[in-house]
Amino acid sequence: MSKKEKEINEEVKDEEVKEAEVEVETESEEETSDIEAQLKDTKEQLLRTAAEYANFRARSAKEKEQTYSNAKGNVVGEILPSIDNLERALSQENSDYEALKKGVQMTLDGLMASLEKIGVEQYGEAGDSFDPNFHNAVMHIEDESLGENVITDVFQKGYKIGDRVIRPAMVKTAN
Repeated sequence: MSKKEKEINEEVKDEEVKEAEVEVETESEEETSDIEAQLKDTKEQLLRTAAEYANFRARSAKEKEQTYSNAKGNVVGEILPSIDNLERALSQENSDYEALKKGVQMTLDGLMASLEKIGVEQYGEAGDSFDPNFHNAVMHIEDESLGENVITDVFQKGYKIGDRVIRPAMVKTAN
């Protein structure tokens, strides 16, 4: 080949290389713009998810507070009639002992009914079996006429809601 042909071949090769570089740059720019678009979409999704989570937490905290407030209101609403009865009993000046005792008994019955209505159970009776999960033994006696781990006296009744002990019964046990 002549020198001139070599130069023409080199020019053609240079042009082909330049065209290939332009194609690679174009493809590279397209890939970069696709990646940037994906990154932007992912970032927006992440921001939306973070905002939704923050809203969820705030809403959950508000609902939790509302639930506690409603529960307290319900309990107070159940107890208020008994308080009213006690106030009426104390306002009676000409009552005899039997009438006062009857009024207090009726008020106690009303309170117990209110507690039962909201799911509170009373437990701890003499003769029951001692259970350390529900009872607090403060005294112990040895008595052969009674069985083992039997409650003989109840100093303070226990209260529970479902399986949750609110206050253990304070008891005296035998053997």
